[in-house]
Amino acid sequence: MKKIYIAGPDVFEENSIEIGKELVALCKKYGYEGLYPLDNVVDFSQSKHKIAKDIFDANVAMIQKADIVIANLNPFRGKEADSGTVWECGFAYGLGKEVYGYMQETKAYIENFAEDEKFEREGYFVDDKERLIEDFAHPVNLMIACCVKEIVKGGFEDVLKRL
Repeated sequence: MKKIYIAGPDVFEENSIEIGKELVALCKKYGYEGLYPLDNVVDFSQSKHKIAKDIFDANVAMIQKADIVIANLNPFRGKEADSGTVWECGFAYGLGKEVYGYMQETKAYIENFAEDEKFEREGYFVDDKERLIEDFAHPVNLMIACCVKEIVKGGFEDVLKRL
């Protein structure tokens, strides 16, 4: 049975354990074994740096065991996907894993900027700090868009249906 690493900021939600159980159950429904980061056992009586390193190591080991990564790439705390999730996708891609993403909205990234948040400069757009706004018709930065096999509009189960 192929294993799916479930990547995303869902681990920060108040009901993260329940979310994980639901996603793992969906994996099972479609014939996969779901690997959810919060299923790792970590000793929280240690220093914060040691806890962080243990979480990192456990998640890396899970990704290494997985055949597929499915990532929640919805914006998190801003206009971009969660940075930890993006790292996990890149790491999985580097290991040769199949990586898929999902988003509720898959319009071009530049369309996430309101008219008063982007300014045209000779055929391209910049933000209020004069930084170029990427415009490659992807819903996320090109580095993540190009490392995933597909970004599915919808949710986790929509990706499972495509596999």
